[in-house]
Amino acid sequence: MRALAKTGARPGLELIDAPEPTPGPTDVKIKVWRAGLCGTDLHLEGWDDWAASTVAPPLITGHEFFGEVVEIGADVTSVEVGQRVSGEGHVVCGECRNCRAGRRHLCIRTSSVGVNRDGAFADYVVIPASNVWVQPDDLDPDVGAVFDPFGNATHTALSFPIAGEDVLVTGAGPIGVMGAAIAKHVGARYVVVTDVSDYRLQLAKAAGADRVVNVARERIADAQHDLGMREGFDIALEMSGNPSAVSELIDNMNHGGRIAMLGLPGDPFAIDWGRVITHMLTIKGIYGREMYDTWYAMSAMLASSPDLERAVRSVITHRFPAEQWQDAFAAARSGECGKVVMDWS
Repeated sequence: MRALAKTGARPGLELIDAPEPTPGPTDVKIKVWRAGLCGTDLHLEGWDDWAASTVAPPLITGHEFFGEVVEIGADVTSVEVGQRVSGEGHVVCGECRNCRAGRRHLCIRTSSVGVNRDGAFADYVVIPASNVWVQPDDLDPDVGAVFDPFGNATHTALSFPIAGEDVLVTGAGPIGVMGAAIAKHVGARYVVVTDVSDYRLQLAKAAGADRVVNVARERIADAQHDLGMREGFDIALEMSGNPSAVSELIDNMNHGGRIAMLGLPGDPFAIDWGRVITHMLTIKGIYGREMYDTWYAMSAMLASSPDLERAVRSVITHRFPAEQWQDAFAAARSGECGKVVMDWS
C-alpha cells in the first residue's frame, strides 16, 4: 500500500510501498479516503527537537482521517464492515487512574496515532475499535477528516458556559476559526477573533465572527469599542500559543473572566499573575478531546446545524491527491491556507 512515512531520524518524509496492516482481535482496519494535515505533521516532517525526542522511525505519519471499515477483528461487535468512520487518535491504556475515572483524555500512557504508532497517511490504518467513531453515510468526507481538530475546537469552546457571553478567540488557524463558529452556534453574543494574517481573519469572518482584529494594525480594545462593549470579554479561547497574544488577552478580560488555553507556546513566558488574581480570572489548559463527550457534541451540533457544517467545511481551503503530498505540506507551511486535506481514495 501507499504510505507517507518517516523512514529515518532526519528531515523529510517518503511516499513508500508498505505492507498492509493486519487488525488484531479488538482492532478495525480502515480504508483511508481523506486525511487532514496538522501542525504536528509539519513538526514531524521538519524533524525539530520535539519530533526527534518523541518519534522512533520508521513510522507512518498522519492522525486526522476519514474512511471506510474494510475488516474487523474477531472480538469486535461495535463496528461493522462498510461503515464510514473517523478515528480518535489518542489510544489510551484503560487502566490508569484517569482512564478508570472516565478521564481518558488525561491517560498517562497515551499512544498517539501517527506519532507513537503507525498512522493514517496511507491507504489503510488500523486502530482499536474503541477509537472508531461511526459517521453518517451522507457526511462530507472532507468534514469527516477534520473531526480531530474540530474536536479540539469543540473541547475548548465548550469548556465554559458560553451562551450570551462575549468571546475573544486569539489565533485564526483552523481550530480558532472553528472555535469561533462553535461559539456563535451555542449562543455567544459577540465573537472577536485576532491574528496577524488577513487571509485567516477573512476565514474567521466567513465562519461567523462578529469582528476580526489584525493585531499588527489595531488593538482588541478597538473591537470592543466598535461593538459597544463597556466591559471586557467574559470568555477567551487562546489558540495561538503566542506570548503577546496571551498577554493582551489577559488585559482585555472582564473581572471573573474564563480563559481556555489550547495553543502550545514554544517556550515558557511570563504572565501578569497580579491581574489574574485581582480580576479573579480562571485559566484552564485544554488538550485533545474528551473521550467521548466531545465526539457526541460534535456529531450532534453538525446534525442540528447546516450552518455550522458549512462553517467547518469553509475552513478546508486546499485539497491535494496523496501523491502531491509535498505540495500539501508547502501549502500548510505557507500560512495562506485554512485546513489542508489529502485525498487517499
